[in-house]
This record gives sequence, C-alpha cells and structure tokens, in this order.
Amino acid sequence: MGANPATSTSPAPWFVAVGASGPVGLDDIGDLLRELPRSLNAVVLVVLHRPWDRVSHLGAVLSRSSRMPVIVASDGEPFKTGRAYVGGPAEHLTLATKSFGSLVQDPHRRYRNRTVDLLLMSLAEHAGARSIGVILSGFLDDGSRGLAAIHHAGGLTMVLKPSGSPTPGMPENAISYDGPIDVIGSPEEIAHAITAMVAGS
Repeated sequence: MGANPATSTSPAPWFVAVGASGPVGLDDIGDLLRELPRSLNAVVLVVLHRPWDRVSHLGAVLSRSSRMPVIVASDGEPFKTGRAYVGGPAEHLTLATKSFGSLVQDPHRRYRNRTVDLLLMSLAEHAGARSIGVILSGFLDDGSRGLAAIHHAGGLTMVLKPSGSPTPGMPENAISYDGPIDVIGSPEEIAHAITAMVAGS
C-alpha cells in the first residue's frame, strides 16, 4: 500500500521539519532518516544549507540512508506521509495551506541565512500542534526563530545535543533562544522520539 496523501481522511498527519548545514549536518540528517520507519504517519521536510548556484544531489545522497523515499519537491505538490521532501538549492521549501508544498523563489537571496526559519515558521502556521521542528548541526543561528514559532504554536521542538564547541552553532543558539526544548539528543534519539510521538497519536 502506498503512502497516504496528507489531505486524506486518515488520522491527521504530523509534519516534521529538519534543518542543518555543512557536511556534519548532512551526516546528521542521514543518521536521523535511517531510523525513521517508512510507515511513519508524518511528512518529513528537510532543509540543508547549500550553495544556491550549484547543482545539488541532496535527494540522491539522502536516499542512500533513508528508509522512506526522498523526493525533490515541486511547487504546489501535495505532500504524502512516509516520504521525505527536499527543495532545490535556489528555492526555499515550505508548507502551504492544505498540506501542499510551496517553493519560495529568492533571486535576491533575502532568505539566504534563514531558509530553516522559513520552513519551521510555515509549519507553525499551517500544522500547529501537529508540527515537530528539528535542528541538527550547523553554523550561526538559522532555525532558532522558527523553532520558537513551533513551540508557541503547540508543536514539539527537538535539537541535537551540543558538541561543546566554543563557537555556538545552530543547536546551541536554538536552545538559548527559546528553551526549554522538548528533546535534546543524538540524531538517532531524536528519530526514536519522533517515531514514538507520531505512533502514540
């Protein structure tokens, strides 16, 4: 049986947004996807900071780790549970009303360092308490504001356990911006927490 459209009459799906940057962030995403079951009643949306003007093979790379299909999203595409979606490097993946994807064009790079925030804020707006925001390895503080928006919308917030680096990155900044965070742990621990939460509701 195929995945259910997120707009079907089956139990309301969860929406999971995962943000990271850099090679370590890419590894973290792979580790997380490896632990998520294909039967998960959730739509997984993934953002990794990438050069906007280069060809990206992110979907193919993540497919090697993921149990669920990894799809390069199209604008207006209806999202289905049990799948992970990525956007193109020059477009910002977001959730639109009625569980459809929206790719935000950004020719002037206005959201260059806020692509994770943009995705998380769209989940807070359209999925509310059925949203889970995840921040993994990365530089600077992208995702902090979006994670706070999910928290205030009644959703769940999960962050990679900080490495202890003297320079704060995305996990440290997310924790300090709007704590407390619901789950702090390894990518595998976060994946197990997502699976348990989705299965329990």
